[in-house]
Amino acid sequence: MGDLLSSAKQAAMSGMQSQATRLRHTSENIANADTPGYRRKIVAFEQMVEGGRMTGLVETGPVRLDRTTLPMIYDPSHPMADDSGYYQGSNVDLVIEIADAREAQRSYEANLKMFEQARQMSRGLLDLLRK
Repeated sequence: MGDLLSSAKQAAMSGMQSQATRLRHTSENIANADTPGYRRKIVAFEQMVEGGRMTGLVETGPVRLDRTTLPMIYDPSHPMADDSGYYQGSNVDLVIEIADAREAQRSYEANLKMFEQARQMSRGLLDLLRK
């Protein structure tokens, strides 16, 4: 029983760490939404494998850059504008980033609740064993 509770806590912690990483990159995307030439960062999750078997834990994979076309913005007064008055904008969509941030936050909170429940169950089990 203790091993199962320990595994549940480890799974919850790996989920919280992964969602925190996702939220950090989402925050970077939001902060750079107006940065010319900035490409949105995308974080994917991967299942952790140990000894050829799935562990039930998750980790973030390599950060990728969104390869969608950067929008061309017309502003002849911009220092990065070319001869025709255009420069490359950012491919960050604030609506998508805010939705991703909310999803990451809710997933983090769900993992935190799972961790807390497993911790309470461990404490209850120890109390029973002490009696």
